[in-house]
Amino acid sequence: MAVNVSNRVGNVKNKRSHALNATKSRQDLNLQVYRLEDGTKVRLSTKEKRTLLKSKKAA
Repeated sequence: MAVNVSNRVGNVKNKRSHALNATKSRQDLNLQVYRLEDGTKVRLSTKEKRTLLKSKKAA
């Protein structure tokens, strides 16, 4: 079972019809399951995953 690591939340937006009616909707994050070097599985957003992989590559 993967553990949520990030504290980020999705965006809240309005869907607009042609009559300009506003309906609230939620845009969730793109969470991916990623296995760390010690073997634990974590759920990261794709932005965090890219940052992690870039820092690994630089080191």
